[in-house]
Order: sequence, then structure tokens, then C-alpha cells
Amino acid sequence: VQLVESGGGLVQPGGSLRLSCAASGFFFSSYGMSWYRQAPGKEREFAAGINSDGRSTNYAGSVKGRFTVSRDNAKNTVYLQMNSLKPEDTAVYYCTTLRWSVEYWGQGTQVTVSS
Repeated sequence: VQLVESGGGLVQPGGSLRLSCAASGFFFSSYGMSWYRQAPGKEREFAAGINSDGRSTNYAGSVKGRFTVSRDNAKNTVYLQMNSLKPEDTAVYYCTTLRWSVEYWGQGTQVTVSS
């Protein structure tokens, strides 16, 4: 199983970014996917999740209404569209999946929101 995040960077407050997570090594369309984030000095926290067919999503309260999670099962990729970014969204963002009771994580992508 391999998860590779991309799309992070430096953005001004109020700006947008789209993160991608390319998956391989497992039957992607059978598994839910989640995005977590970890800010400096803080614990990793859940941001957004999506079920296997993309019809059901859920969000942390802190990102609801600003972030949108989606997936393209033909491309084995899950996305996180982040709008109206705030400095407190600064973190390393990780995608993850649970397969056979084992959690798999990507290496993360840094998002920095600063003027």
C-alpha cells in the first residue's frame, strides 16, 4: 500500500489549495479514505473523510463549509479542496486508509497559510 500526497504550499489567508493523494497497492475503490492534519506542537487531528463510492463524506467542525473531500476511483486518487484558508489551517496534511485493521499513511504535504 502506498499513499502519496501532493499539492501543499504557501498560500495567503482567504486563498485556496487542492491536495491530492494518489493511492496504489490495494483495491482503492473498496475503501474509505480520510484526511488528517497535524499542526506544529499539536496532535494529529481528523479533517475530512469519504466512503468508498464517494457518496458519503464527513468533516471536522473546524473545516466544515470550507473544505471538500472527493475521490476519483478511476484514478485511484482522493482530493481535498480547501477554500477560505486561515492561518490556523497551517499543518502537515496526511491521507490515510484502514485496510484489514491496519492504518496506512502517506508522508504528508505541508500547507502554510500566511501573509
